[in-house]
Amino acid sequence: MRGKVLAFDTKSGNGTISGDDGNRYAMTGASLGAGVKGLMPGQEVDFVVANDNKATDIFPIKAHSASAPGGKSKVVAGLLALFLGGLGVHKFYLGRIGAGVFRILLLTLGYGMTLAAPFLVMGMGEAALVFSFLGLALILVLLVIQIVEAILYFTKTDEAFYEKYVLKK
Repeated sequence: MRGKVLAFDTKSGNGTISGDDGNRYAMTGASLGAGVKGLMPGQEVDFVVANDNKATDIFPIKAHSASAPGGKSKVVAGLLALFLGGLGVHKFYLGRIGAGVFRILLLTLGYGMTLAAPFLVMGMGEAALVFSFLGLALILVLLVIQIVEAILYFTKTDEAFYEKYVLKK
């Protein structure tokens, strides 16, 4: 029979499938077919209904796309992190508003220190230069972090991305 995964918890291995016949079937991690490591809500599956009305021998019909349930794509998140990571756009995209605001504040602080410091502390000589270089260092650290985050998003499996960034486990 075919159906869609309604819920699946990778920790407990329990979940529910909605069959094409309109019935719901309980499942466990042991019910997964050989080589299947996990499922995601919304994923189409083929399964066998056991005598106890539970789903067994569950196999995905097709590989899940890069767009996880909830409309969050690891490719979009990675591109946003790579190109707009300093502004925290990828954090906003993933629903982590606090982290996005924090990223904007850090970037503003870095640019403020780098660009405004020489004008604000005129006559302080080397202190203004050191202050400006600290701001530049902050900007460079943020750049490295956004590149690392982009690589993490691109290299995670769809299941791992879904669990960590969409479900926020």
